[in-house]
Amino acid sequence: MKRNFLIALILIAAGIAVFVNASRDVSTYASFAEADQNGKVKIVGQLSKDKPMEYNPESNPNLFTFYMKDASGTEKKVILHQPKPQDFEMSEQIVVTGTLENEDFHASEILMKCPSKYKDEEMAVRNKS
Repeated sequence: MKRNFLIALILIAAGIAVFVNASRDVSTYASFAEADQNGKVKIVGQLSKDKPMEYNPESNPNLFTFYMKDASGTEKKVILHQPKPQDFEMSEQIVVTGTLENEDFHASEILMKCPSKYKDEEMAVRNKS
């Protein structure tokens, strides 16, 4: 009886630990202005296509820099500590997670919303109707 009780108690404690850890990642989106005050944040924005992107996999494959505008129009340099994502230039929207350090945003994660491959087909179907 004691052995089953101990195993159940360990499983309950592990479940609580997983729940607490997962709830820390649930956050709202911030702007670059709010990132200065809040530490690690998620920022949604768009790629500044008129600014340079730098990626040199021969010297450092885990360093990619680009410029991004947040929802309020503020533009910052983003330093991603990962390889450059495939089809990055085609993204419609970017979500970066990280911290603001010395006017540069250091991202540890990136998510991209790319244009749908079905968008053209959807428009063609609407036009035929």
